[in-house]
Amino acid sequence: MDTYTIWWLLAGIAVAAELLTGSFYLLMIALGLASGAVCAHLGFGAAAQVTTAALVGVGAVWVWHRTHPMSAKQQTEQNPDVNLDIGSTVTVAQWPSREGTAVLHRGSQWTAKPAPQDIANGALPNAGLHRIVAVEGNTLVLLKV
Repeated sequence: MDTYTIWWLLAGIAVAAELLTGSFYLLMIALGLASGAVCAHLGFGAAAQVTTAALVGVGAVWVWHRTHPMSAKQQTEQNPDVNLDIGSTVTVAQWPSREGTAVLHRGSQWTAKPAPQDIANGALPNAGLHRIVAVEGNTLVLLKV
């Protein structure tokens, strides 16, 4: 089997793994492996192939990471595309304390706490209809509607 065939197979495996896991970084690694295959097609030696694959793969990962910064915690807590509960409304019967209360949401009891905007003046938020603005662990963060 030719060297370039091995490089292309490795790149294909990386793409398949990306499809299974959803890790976009594996596509960057596949790009590096494909560059190793191109070097093999051009007749470069094994050292040049491996060096090129490593530099292109690591460089692509670095560029992707720098141009697409992610704060995973921020994105999952307040992103309605990640957490479908955000934007839903719940009814709060009472706020016994600033620390939180219990509410019914989707057929089960959740712990809920007021959003910082609702307790900025130091008073307890009012009972009634609230919108979910974030989910922190298994605690709903609520804002008065």
